[in-house]
Amino acid sequence: MKDVIIRRAEKEDCARLLELVHELAVYEKAPDEVTVSLQHFEESGFGKQPVWWAFVAASPDLSDGGKTIHGFALYYIRYSTWKGQRMYLEDLLVTEKMRCKGIGTLLFNRLLEEAKEKNFHGIVWQVLEWNEPAIKFYKKYKAHFDGEWVNCSITFC
Repeated sequence: MKDVIIRRAEKEDCARLLELVHELAVYEKAPDEVTVSLQHFEESGFGKQPVWWAFVAASPDLSDGGKTIHGFALYYIRYSTWKGQRMYLEDLLVTEKMRCKGIGTLLFNRLLEEAKEKNFHGIVWQVLEWNEPAIKFYKKYKAHFDGEWVNCSITFC
């Protein structure tokens, strides 16, 4: 898609990124699960010790200075005692009206470049078992789907 650029996220993008996170939560049937505040989100990505990084898919729009964001890919570094540093893709989202235009591919390809540039030993992520469009997308990359591991979590209020 020639009207879309992939660039690193900036602090000023955080409010829009959180809007997209909410859109993703609705799509994943968990709209009430997003509880992070904008301040915490900004600090976590752009504070003194960032823990996440992201790329955004934006289109040059003169009316808003080129800040129209149609999607994003957010990652952090995961350490495996077996494999070393790996990129963990937390979220990859393209807005509903912009899907099937190649934006997801542009974002994912940029993640692949980033992982190679940083000498990570791979990329890992999760996908919901019912999310057929996402599964089909990842299969194009010959992704390995592991049915053996069970997700676990503990949440603190």
